[in-house]
Amino acid sequence: MKVLMINGSPHEHGTTNAALQIIADELKVQGVESEILWLGGGAVRGCIGCGGCKKAGKCVFDDDPVNAIGEKLKGADGYIFGAPVHYASPCGAMVSAMDRLFYAFGQYMQFKPAASVVAARRAGTTASYDVLNKYIGINNMITVPSTYWNMVHGNNAEEVLQDEEGVTIMRAIASNMVWLLKLLDNAKGTELEKPVIIPKVKTNFIR
Repeated sequence: MKVLMINGSPHEHGTTNAALQIIADELKVQGVESEILWLGGGAVRGCIGCGGCKKAGKCVFDDDPVNAIGEKLKGADGYIFGAPVHYASPCGAMVSAMDRLFYAFGQYMQFKPAASVVAARRAGTTASYDVLNKYIGINNMITVPSTYWNMVHGNNAEEVLQDEEGVTIMRAIASNMVWLLKLLDNAKGTELEKPVIIPKVKTNFIR
């Protein structure tokens, strides 16, 4: 079993990475492999709603890390999406990446467990947490629970490690992720492997 984590911060070894590393360490203790993918510090294109990914099987834009990350998403059993708070919202690059990842690769993540994690110096955490959770909720995924909202506080990685409550929240995410992965693994080959699929219907408010 493997958990794939995305560090959406422009700073590779900043507060978001510190939070994800706590999760990674606990996953390892409990026997689950993980990998942290850094989104990078460069530009990330936003989704333009062209629908090209439905035909190509990947995003039509191939000049940033999104498609490479998407390919990795296919083989993972669980996911953690991490981002720093910028102006009371997840950083822009992460939002752009998530839009495109879920459009182009969302089918590979359905019915798998996932959690979102946010890091901030002080405020904007719950609003940012809500934004990232909406991707999980729209894609038939299983939200991994914890003991509080999934956030850490600190101005740098060292300060995050001093956030004792934040550290325990991250460890609880990891522990609950392992629990869900084991439950899902035991359900393979049975009627419990997936729910009855209800076809999606789209309607518009203006006809």
